[in-house]
Amino acid sequence: MISPHTVPRAGRVAGAVIGSAVGDALGAPFEFGPAGVFSARFPDGVSTLCGGGGWDPGEATDDTQMAVLVGESLLERGGLDLPDVFDRFRRWAAGEPKDIGLQTEDVLTNGEPWDLAAALHFQVNGRAAGNGSLMRATTSAVYFAPAGRARTMDAARRIAALTHGDRAAWEGTAVFHELVRVALAGDDPLAALPETLGEIHADHRPRWAAVLAPGWHPALATEFNGAVRPCLGTALWALRTTDTFEAALAAAVDVGGDTDTVAAVTGGLAGAVYGIDAVPDRWTGLLHVPLPGYGDRALRTPDLLILAEQLDTKGAHKGQIIAEWTCGRLTHTPFGAGAHRIEGDEIS
Repeated sequence: MISPHTVPRAGRVAGAVIGSAVGDALGAPFEFGPAGVFSARFPDGVSTLCGGGGWDPGEATDDTQMAVLVGESLLERGGLDLPDVFDRFRRWAAGEPKDIGLQTEDVLTNGEPWDLAAALHFQVNGRAAGNGSLMRATTSAVYFAPAGRARTMDAARRIAALTHGDRAAWEGTAVFHELVRVALAGDDPLAALPETLGEIHADHRPRWAAVLAPGWHPALATEFNGAVRPCLGTALWALRTTDTFEAALAAAVDVGGDTDTVAAVTGGLAGAVYGIDAVPDRWTGLLHVPLPGYGDRALRTPDLLILAEQLDTKGAHKGQIIAEWTCGRLTHTPFGAGAHRIEGDEIS
């Protein structure tokens, strides 16, 4: 049951950013485990950020670390500077994070330029529909929300394409951006699904429509939930079948598999719906986000709250994208041929 229009926007913004981060830290110790392990660990339903599997209690993984890097780039550059985002990702990858997706690692370390690395990876491997672009999308979703549906979905595709050459990942990240935008406005993201699906690429629409359908269940997945489609599908299922923020995250983690990312995506959506007051203090008190490659920096909940507020108040009301993408060099690109630049309302 989605909450009514009683949560202020600031609470939803904070809920989205913090919710994604606590979901990440909550799910990390259970990653790659079977279904039911989470509920077995917490049979009374009162879960903690327990740590384990190499993670300290409350420690966020690469999901939130990359989300922070995206958010800080947007703020410091005053818009979407794709080479800058990629450079931050590369610096982070060189800092030897505890966890990094195999595909993302290859793209960030293969020595190719920012506007070729992901496309070349996809050409060689033929597969690039992991959830690695989805997991980091909450900060950019908050930033671009004021720009409206078309702008926020376009920005999502561009950021996703930095590391993922498969359009399935772009479209899933675009759907997530739009659903967060709807939730931040106080509306029901589940009710917005049909219209949102109408905005994605026609070739990808049927598979996305199937996995985001009201009757879909994680047991129906034909891929591991480390893939973008079942990951987002599970997050929507968790939101649809529960009535609190905490219950949504518990349901997501209890599915098993790629628990940190599924819970991070669920937390971003559920946080935007229920607001920051729905996030338990026993989670926010332990939360911390180290940033490998950036010295001893580690963001805690107060830092993330400031980041969330700045992303909202300085957000791209006109969808500003300040870096050109020379798309003629790319075979797999969402933007067609030629160089594109968006500033204000102009596309060239």
